Amino acid sequence: MLVTGSVLIERDGSVSGLEVDQRDKLPEVVASLVDRAGPTWRFEPVLVDGEARRVKARMSLLVVANKLEDGGYRVGIRSSYFGKDAMTAEERVAQPDAVKGLDMKPPSYPLSAAEIGASGIAYVVLKIGADGKVMDAAIEQVNLRTVGDANLMKRMRSTFSRSALNAAKQWSFSVPAGATDEHGFVSLRVPVDYEMVGRTSPTYGQWRAYIPGPRETIPWIQDDQASSESPEAMLAGGLYQMGKGLRLLTPLGGEGS
Repeated sequence: MLVTGSVLIERDGSVSGLEVDQRDKLPEVVASLVDRAGPTWRFEPVLVDGEARRVKARMSLLVVANKLEDGGYRVGIRSSYFGKDAMTAEERVAQPDAVKGLDMKPPSYPLSAAEIGASGIAYVVLKIGADGKVMDAAIEQVNLRTVGDANLMKRMRSTFSRSALNAAKQWSFSVPAGATDEHGFVSLRVPVDYEMVGRTSPTYGQWRAYIPGPRETIPWIQDDQASSESPEAMLAGGLYQMGKGLRLLTPLGGEGS
């Protein structure tokens, strides 16, 4: 389950406030879990012009429930993302310094996946030049929602990877002046969701199947923060500039049952 909201971060990096979106739609165990974890977090102070500032940041959390032998469940926060990139497409349009998508035709649903009803999410990483064209693309991770034997799931991950990469290489973006690094490009993560048309998808606050795939190294990413960020808490369809998320210095914490 993805849980979204915002955190208020003080100048010393401590958390003084936390808001969860649509709290009434969340199971109480999840809402309580986030309430307990938030105050324990500490971030690297956010600097503006070299001075630590008090900021309100968007957050998204991946909450996972694992079934226990006694039939109960253990619930925990597996991964997170904090920063302004955790925004809606409408919010992004209003940000003058944000990389924006110009032509992002969605990939087609692979026939082989449709035949067996497979679904999942592919986390694409793009190297984008100052002209907005894709210089390179790679798949960081593919998570499935359909259980099968090891070979079948490997094939499904490969199928979704090829589909996402074929589409992503044709995308184009608007890149603001100064957004590229010293090498002349900007790196973005884009989660691509594969769900069959006509299938009823879980809404916010509902559980869905989660079968994580192996995480791959992106060849051109050298930044430690970008490498340490987990893509799994990023919202499908979003654009996340790598290395721009806020750095959490403490464990995510929080477990419940």
